[in-house]
Amino acid sequence: MLALIVLLALVGLIVLGVPIAIALGVTAVGTYLALGEPAILTMLPQRMYSSTTSFTLLAIPFFILAGNLMNTGGVTERIFRFASALVGHFRGGLGQVNVVASLIFSGMSGAAVADAAGLGQVEFKAMRDRGYDERFSAAITAASSTIGPVFPPSIPFVIFASLTGISVVKLFLAGVVPGLLMAGALMVAVYVVAVIRKFPREMRASYHELWVSLKGAFLPLGTPFIIIAGILTGVFTPTEAGVTASFYAAFLGLFVYREITMSSLPGILWDTLLHTIRVLFVIAAAGFFGWLLIHQRVPNSVINGLLAISDNPAVIMSLIVLILLVLGMFLEGIAVIVITVPIFMPVMSAIGIDPVQFGVIMIMCSMIGLLTPPVGMVLFAISSVTKVPVGPLIRELWPYLIGIFVVLLLVICIPQVSTWLPDLVMGGGR
Repeated sequence: MLALIVLLALVGLIVLGVPIAIALGVTAVGTYLALGEPAILTMLPQRMYSSTTSFTLLAIPFFILAGNLMNTGGVTERIFRFASALVGHFRGGLGQVNVVASLIFSGMSGAAVADAAGLGQVEFKAMRDRGYDERFSAAITAASSTIGPVFPPSIPFVIFASLTGISVVKLFLAGVVPGLLMAGALMVAVYVVAVIRKFPREMRASYHELWVSLKGAFLPLGTPFIIIAGILTGVFTPTEAGVTASFYAAFLGLFVYREITMSSLPGILWDTLLHTIRVLFVIAAAGFFGWLLIHQRVPNSVINGLLAISDNPAVIMSLIVLILLVLGMFLEGIAVIVITVPIFMPVMSAIGIDPVQFGVIMIMCSMIGLLTPPVGMVLFAISSVTKVPVGPLIRELWPYLIGIFVVLLLVICIPQVSTWLPDLVMGGGR
């Protein structure tokens, strides 16, 4: 009962427009005051501070910075040109290009909003200029940007790892196959929509154009390989990989493409700082909120409640996924992760679900949340960038949401979809 009251209070505050971090803190403080335990509030500063001091979390500002540098340094345009030469002649034309470009860019930034706000503008403008329907263009731009947090590197995976102690590398590897499947599902959805609406085919790029675009995008295309290879070989940690990606992006923008000037760097750094503060403030507030849940033995109550409904892991997993999807409609993805991990991870252990598999499931559920009202951040970011109203954008998104949901079901029903690659490369265990 306490868990239900706390969660209803939290969601209620967010629906009223209270910022997520403030809502988390107010709910936790209010609960302790209502329980007659104000002395515990002396732990508030310590719990908030300790929640943000994990070495793993240092990767977050650097991956955000890498994405900002690449969006500013001419990298996104080169990636889009190469993707256009590669798949632009498929049915759906620039819709297919949109998906492939987002898949490539996801190997560099690890953030859906960075993809939507940066590469998304390039993708939408190119589609609009070629005469594509603006609602179709905005919808596939929004949907394809959700590949970023699933395909490595991934900021949500870094946060999940910091909360659970699971290897970041295993989580990165676990996202490879689901990320590719998401791209494939979105490309199939684009194909179906293109056939139904009789979209024209783009001309096949010449071998010369393919070669020229490949040369232009060759250096950015090396970013994900540098990151993953460096981590797997032990050259650097995931946190150091973020630093490496940032320096590499700065080198490309400043000295290779020369589209970043020294005068533009303060603005890029300031934007990165603001984004990082927003993320870490949520994590800090959620640290105290999570401690409240553990202190009041909420995870135990949830385990007992779910096991009372059924001891079938499939039924329990279905209920948890439903809860995650509903929460995703009201909470930002990172908030869902930091709130629910302390509650659901013990449940996963109790029913024998691989924590790496659950990490992928949770991230994919939060990606669906990014595309659903009333709080979908990508939904509103794309609406703001493209000027397409949210209502028509939501109606246009359904084919792509179905595609992502099918991949989610595959990850749930076939654990090997997410666990095969990390087990192959690193073996079992955390």
